[in-house]
Amino acid sequence: MKTPISVIILTYNEELNLESCLKSVSDLADEIFVIDSYSTDKTLEIAKKYNCQVVQHQFENQAIQFNWALDNLKIKTDWILRLDADEYLTEELKSEITETLKNAPENVSGFFMKRRVYFMGKWIKYGGYYPFWILRIFRYGKGRSELRRVDEHIILSEGEAENLKNDFIDDNKKSFAWWIDKHKGYALREAEDFLSGDLGSDKKIFYYKLPIFIRPFMYFIYRYFIKFGFLDGWTGLKFHFMQGFWYRFLVDVKIREKLKKTRNKL
Repeated sequence: MKTPISVIILTYNEELNLESCLKSVSDLADEIFVIDSYSTDKTLEIAKKYNCQVVQHQFENQAIQFNWALDNLKIKTDWILRLDADEYLTEELKSEITETLKNAPENVSGFFMKRRVYFMGKWIKYGGYYPFWILRIFRYGKGRSELRRVDEHIILSEGEAENLKNDFIDDNKKSFAWWIDKHKGYALREAEDFLSGDLGSDKKIFYYKLPIFIRPFMYFIYRYFIKFGFLDGWTGLKFHFMQGFWYRFLVDVKIREKLKKTRNKL
């Protein structure tokens, strides 16, 4: 018997990742919804193979797309699980979800899951990257994505949230060139969030109080040395440098560019 939970997955050209995701939830969830942004690869073919309910909708950003799904899908279950196409559940987590939802108190409206990130096949254990808790399961009608351009999270409208013990896996199989292009887009959107005053967490607020162009150096040193990122080896060096320094430096470049354009218009 399946668990009374619906999985929502947003996709665009995810043929390399989607099957692992769907395999991990096909024997767990009552319903699987794939919200596709008009993929041109085999994404839809894979989704149909697993009897997913596929809906296509023009993509603006993750938050808007996910909230659109909540508002427009005919969801029949009490619980929602939000997954990315490059994520999948461990067997231990699947068993825990089934047992936990059976006995969830009425005052509990959501559950945080522990993410285990892989980069180029390597588990990134250090640098403050594990464990990383994200609220991904919530009662239908009691959670929505915050409307941020990047690094959005699900926010509960009522009730409490608890932690699940086991991991889910984030393991994108696309190329390093794709990873760079994705983070270029993230950098632009994060710069826009910063300039609009939408910083999100207290950690981000603290980070952006540090001097521009100096803070990426400080953050990389913090992650790589103080938080032991060097223990992730050669692959870890590439990840912590690119994600912890290069990306953050690029955000500052985008911020400076946008500020300069604004001043030139005055």
